[in-house]
Amino acid sequence: MGGIWFTSDTHFRHKMVAGLRGFETPEAHDYEIVRRWNAAVRPEDAVWHLGDVGMGKTDDAFWACVDALNGTKHLITGNHDAAWPGHRDSHKRQREWLDHFASVQALARRRIGEHHVLLSHFPYQGDHTEVDRCGQYRLRDLGMWLLHGHTHSKERRGPFHPGIAMLGAEPQPVMRQLHVGLDAWDLTPVPLHVVEREIAA
Repeated sequence: MGGIWFTSDTHFRHKMVAGLRGFETPEAHDYEIVRRWNAAVRPEDAVWHLGDVGMGKTDDAFWACVDALNGTKHLITGNHDAAWPGHRDSHKRQREWLDHFASVQALARRRIGEHHVLLSHFPYQGDHTEVDRCGQYRLRDLGMWLLHGHTHSKERRGPFHPGIAMLGAEPQPVMRQLHVGLDAWDLTPVPLHVVEREIAA
């Protein structure tokens, strides 16, 4: 039986994100993302990708990056993915994405250790902008742990909600959400046992 991994925000073919991550070209960025993924994930493993696979354009180079990744890949769509249901014509893109992912959905629920855990591209709170975007597509915090991407933060627990600091109060982490995006984990997917340890702490 293979292992289980979680990640998000690969952002293949995305010049701006490649530059923010210290790469001179999208090609150099994409090569390194695939290299680090495959150094960790085995072909028999399963990976839950929590969205923003790329930047919307799904050309041959984009799909070559996706198909080069080891493991059975399940996608929780992000706002930059053409199959994300927040896009008006997302239903027209489902079939294409299912040719490259074992499943494509907006959210999921999994059991990790003693916890029932939600998977979504978006955190309960937090963004990489001053205002939380896509509010109508975010889950509400009713007590379950949430694994997410989207923020591009290096913070794993939390993240710290910027609005709290703007009101003059000490920033407080949102404790039942765990950021599994590449920016928080050295551009590498996160294994199940690490996620289990983090949410048990």
